[in-house]
Amino acid sequence: MSDDIPSPPHWFSYSDQWMSAPPDASTIPCINVFALCFLLTKGAWDNAQQWTTFTDAQRQQIKTAYNNAGIKLIVSAFGDTDIPTTNKVDPVKCAQTFADWVKQYDLDGIDVDYEDLGAFQNGTAEKWLIDFTTELRNNLPKGQYIVTHAPLAPWFMDNKTAYPGGGYLYIDQQIGDMIDWYNVQFYNQGDDVYQDCNNLLFESTPLKFPKTSVFEINAAGVPLSKIVIGKPATKQDATTGYMDPTVLAGCLETAKGKGWDAGVMTWQYPRGDSAWFKTVRAQSWPCECEEEPEE
Repeated sequence: MSDDIPSPPHWFSYSDQWMSAPPDASTIPCINVFALCFLLTKGAWDNAQQWTTFTDAQRQQIKTAYNNAGIKLIVSAFGDTDIPTTNKVDPVKCAQTFADWVKQYDLDGIDVDYEDLGAFQNGTAEKWLIDFTTELRNNLPKGQYIVTHAPLAPWFMDNKTAYPGGGYLYIDQQIGDMIDWYNVQFYNQGDDVYQDCNNLLFESTPLKFPKTSVFEINAAGVPLSKIVIGKPATKQDATTGYMDPTVLAGCLETAKGKGWDAGVMTWQYPRGDSAWFKTVRAQSWPCECEEEPEE
């Protein structure tokens, strides 16, 4: 359980590549939220599954080190292979199962990386996510556990033709107070989308995904402090949307100057490591700590 929910900015890295354990806390000083992937409707897989193989004492040792370093350790749910709404999974029962898992394995919370594209297209995703998140919060109280969502940036479009259920603007209106922040995926949406500072921050591609840049999402009612910028760590981590970390650092400096402080998410560790975050943060929230090499 989390002793408190971290204030922004959030420096969030996903970890899906198989490893024996989460990295030593001393090697990731520029990261403050680390997500084990993935908890699926059929059970824990990859690094989430690996976490279950440790003894209680081993998990406690890792968690204590992370806590002392100011790093939250959470699990990420679903991912792009799990389509719970399309598969008619009961959202309330699923939330109860996932919340029990978080508690059983002593994590600080859960990230909802829901990517059931078909459900958004047919208007069924929103109610499912609202019911799921509400039950998560019934079991993982706000202020004690982290609950984040990781929507695709286009899902914030105000477009009932594309998203008849209202998309994430509707979700935020209904249950935004239950969600600590959004790890918005500004990638994998095609060429020339979210790939320069203006397109990412101020004016998204009008003919493709209008009004889904950071400040346009904020103008639609989503708190600026909850819009975390999600980017791939390298070109091999996504099909499109990659930005050189030095260029992204300049975007953060610009955004900070206009009141944004939410932070950055990356897919994925170990390429999205502390050195990557140190570069990205250099012009806005410099990370002065030196990471120790893993043995």
